[in-house]
Amino acid sequence: MTDSGDRAKKIKVILFDVDGVLTDGSIWLFPAPSAAPRSTDAQAQKHADAPGFGIISQNMIEAKGFNAHDGTAISLARLGGLKTGMITKRISETVALRARDLKIDFLHQGAQNKSDILDKILAESGFSEEQIAYVGDDVIDLPIMRRCGLAIAVANARPQVKAMAHHETASSGGHGAARDAVEYILEAQGTLEKVIEEYVQGIRVRKSGKRM
Repeated sequence: MTDSGDRAKKIKVILFDVDGVLTDGSIWLFPAPSAAPRSTDAQAQKHADAPGFGIISQNMIEAKGFNAHDGTAISLARLGGLKTGMITKRISETVALRARDLKIDFLHQGAQNKSDILDKILAESGFSEEQIAYVGDDVIDLPIMRRCGLAIAVANARPQVKAMAHHETASSGGHGAARDAVEYILEAQGTLEKVIEEYVQGIRVRKSGKRM
């Protein structure tokens, strides 16, 4: 992991797995009858016969718990000039809502082969592999992590993921790991303190209606 700081300096896009990275890995299924279709129903239906992609039901909803510190991390990344993305195998309306809430640049659900998704993002963004960071926790993340310029494992990642990562966060998934990853990159790029101050000033402006 000795070269991780140099790798972090080149990053323009940071991508996150969802379950176990942006969440603690818990998946909650709640009764939630609704006559209206959800935005992810058609996508989930494509994988209806395969395990692990999520539930298809008008009587249940899949919920996840996200960390507010990680939400702030996305804002800090944006202020620091980084694009952000989520790549997950499971398909959930909860993830779609969270991505819209945070104004995520790249959202890919139903992604069984995450390396293929990386190809799409590279083609869409014009960036190179060395400019991409990926934060993962499980073996499904290995193919994309092997290709990225900066592979980051969360503290609760599986041993195989930690073994090939360039950097490991101090926090576990769902408990600030994404924040650790973003701040690590911004600090390596020399912009962290400036970005935090811009974020704080932005809050003051929104609160008072004028710059303080």
